[in-house]
Amino acid sequence: MSRAMRLERPRDADAAGSEQGEPINFGPLEHWIGFNLRMAQTAAFAGFAKLSHEIGERPGRFATLMLIAKNPGISQTALSRANGRDKSSLTPVLTDLVRRRLVSRTRTRNDRRTYRLTLTPAGERVLRELVACAERHEDRLDAIVGPRERAQFLRTLKRIAAEMG
Repeated sequence: MSRAMRLERPRDADAAGSEQGEPINFGPLEHWIGFNLRMAQTAAFAGFAKLSHEIGERPGRFATLMLIAKNPGISQTALSRANGRDKSSLTPVLTDLVRRRLVSRTRTRNDRRTYRLTLTPAGERVLRELVACAERHEDRLDAIVGPRERAQFLRTLKRIAAEMG
């Protein structure tokens, strides 16, 4: 018989909701990698979101800003591939970053449909703040994963992304 995993209900659970910390029987989900990977990703994202909100930023902007910073002049198409987002979901993010003057978007001479992206000085400042949040977040994740398991854990995650993507 499978032990029941505990799922903490959000504090703002509906009025008719059950008591906090009610045990939930996950059945086979308890042992499925995909389900546990999703739960871990959700928890990790929420942890980073809390830190990024402390500085007034959205967590989803971090990877976009970092990829642009490390690849000045990157095209929107290449950025969407690197970021794992389709172009239609990336466009509103870039529009927001351009509106806030964190990213510069310029058309190329050879193909007027293609934009090249670079960080502005304001974007570099915001990225530095987000990096500080990310480093604090990584310290927490390192404490959970452990220094000896970190390299293997990263290899496994990258292999999953490469082979399933």
